Amino acid sequence: MSKLKVTTISDPDNGNTALTIDTDGNVAVAKVATGTVTTDNDLSFDMNATNNFSCTPTGTGTLTFTNITSGQSGNIYLDNSGGHVISAAATTFISAADLTKISTAGKYFVSYYSADGTNVLVSASSAVTASGA
Repeated sequence: MSKLKVTTISDPDNGNTALTIDTDGNVAVAKVATGTVTTDNDLSFDMNATNNFSCTPTGTGTLTFTNITSGQSGNIYLDNSGGHVISAAATTFISAADLTKISTAGKYFVSYYSADGTNVLVSASSAVTASGA
């Protein structure tokens, strides 16, 4: 197996190092790292598409992940203002309390992580409001 070579990407504006990948494959980011937010309103999230999603369900649905990738984590902005009932697929591990919570009308911050490439662990915030009102 060949070793990686050290790769450095510099900021074109000032020449400072923005990203480095060392010979062991470790990545150091010195600037802001952002990803795309993919809108997916059917509650089925393709982990090959992105890490971050926005979802406004229009009816009852099942929280599902496809193309599950071991080690991947991400976030979902869930606007369930309609109070639609949400269930979970057999490979989606979420507490009954969180599932009940996100089935109640509101806006939620949902995080997910797959440790094994087969199942996805999910956690949800309480309903959030502007300025915590």
